[in-house]
Amino acid sequence: MNRPAGTVVIGIGNEFRRDDGVGWAVVALLRDRATEQPLPAGTALVQSDGDPGRLIGLWENAGLAVVVDACFPRPTRPGRAHRWCTATGGALRAAAPARSSTHGFGLAEALYLGDRLGRCPGRVVVYAVEGADHAPGRGLTPAVASAVPRLVRRIEGDIRRYDAAPAPGVRAE
Repeated sequence: MNRPAGTVVIGIGNEFRRDDGVGWAVVALLRDRATEQPLPAGTALVQSDGDPGRLIGLWENAGLAVVVDACFPRPTRPGRAHRWCTATGGALRAAAPARSSTHGFGLAEALYLGDRLGRCPGRVVVYAVEGADHAPGRGLTPAVASAVPRLVRRIEGDIRRYDAAPAPGVRAE
């Protein structure tokens, strides 16, 4: 069985809504770091507004999709990152009405719809970064900005571990 090829890192957000731009900031730093420490071949770094149709189109042929988005739970610890992952066929369900997203129809629904349409990547890793401010304006709050470099290192590790792992059903010798 061949596994889908390549990795896509998708930063979701809006750079004009303060901490909602954290996904874009992560992708920008990954791009900067990749000039000195290249990522594995086939790795795409993209920014998205979170539209479900565009998300599905970005990740549908990827072996690994890493998605970074802001969340705004109450109470919040700005800068704390939550990591969630699943392989294709994992238990996906639509988000509850009281979820903590700034998107009306967003990532959870895109994953659910993509799964139902058979257009999800082989593996999904989601990082939800707690934000403090999503009011109009540019620039991340200090706590969220200081979390970006740590998160980038974690994502680089995810990408390299995926790239080095054997395909399912293939035994390493």
